[in-house]
Amino acid sequence: MTAPLHGTSTDAEPVATADVAANVVKASVEGRSLRQIAWRRLKRDKLALAGGGVVVFLVLVAIFAPLIVSLLGHPPNEFHQEEIDPLFGTPKGGLGGISSDFLFGVEPSNGRDVFSRVVYGARISLLVAFLAALVAVVLGTVFGIIAGYFGGWVDSVISRVMDMLLAFPQLLFIISLVSVLPNDLLGLTGSGVRIAVLVSVIGFFGWPYVGRIVRGQTLSLREKEYVEAARSLGAGRRYILFRELLPNLVAPITVYATLMIPTNILTEAALSFLGAGVKPPTASWGQMLSKAVNTYEDDPMFMIIPGAAIFITVLAFNLFGDGVRDALDPKGTR
Repeated sequence: MTAPLHGTSTDAEPVATADVAANVVKASVEGRSLRQIAWRRLKRDKLALAGGGVVVFLVLVAIFAPLIVSLLGHPPNEFHQEEIDPLFGTPKGGLGGISSDFLFGVEPSNGRDVFSRVVYGARISLLVAFLAALVAVVLGTVFGIIAGYFGGWVDSVISRVMDMLLAFPQLLFIISLVSVLPNDLLGLTGSGVRIAVLVSVIGFFGWPYVGRIVRGQTLSLREKEYVEAARSLGAGRRYILFRELLPNLVAPITVYATLMIPTNILTEAALSFLGAGVKPPTASWGQMLSKAVNTYEDDPMFMIIPGAAIFITVLAFNLFGDGVRDALDPKGTR
């Protein structure tokens, strides 16, 4: 008998199977970047994703507030006395005057649209929170990395300044500062002056928290092999600080920034509640709560709605911040 001139299909099957197995093994051991690993961890955290979705929604609401109000509400400072009971000064109808025309009801006494004021209040809260967090992160990163890298008397001076600022009564200082501020300052007027002061003061008193974290991380990173290698190759201090150390500090800085924003929202609301926030008639959640104190027995919805807005916003940021922290934690197992 003669041997077959050509191999059968069964001869090729082991080769194909081996190639598929090799590809599977290669894909399974393929390296992933830190960003990919963090994203895979974050995707598994459903609460964090839900919080992030709410955060994105709130940011879009703040950006497109004029369009949203024009479609679904009324101008935030427009009075609607026809919606107010002239005898008791409370909104007509139940639940604070909620209707198809006024989705969240109207304010007692003057009849302003609560929905519009909540939407515009999101602008103030998020603007102050984000800008103050940006100021704190920039100052804290710069001073923290300098203190941690140089050490010695530089570290001692910066650390003592941080300790002093952490012990300073921030709220009392802002209240006293706002009381003596002029109505016009550096080209800003009215609420613009208040917003600039809130951003500057909250950010300035917030940077020591970031600075402590950055300083501690820098003290650890400056002794790593790659820093020693860069130093032995003649790299300058600026190169080591901003090309070797700073990229490795992005994760802790990002985590703390996401957790700082809800704290800033609460601070802004508290200051507005105490009368040290934006000036009326500019809408603010804390200011709405302050007015609701006198009317909550007759119209509890006027207190519940802005309070719920603050609660949902802070909760969403906290859930998202916790998820980002877990995703960026190199020792995490999720």
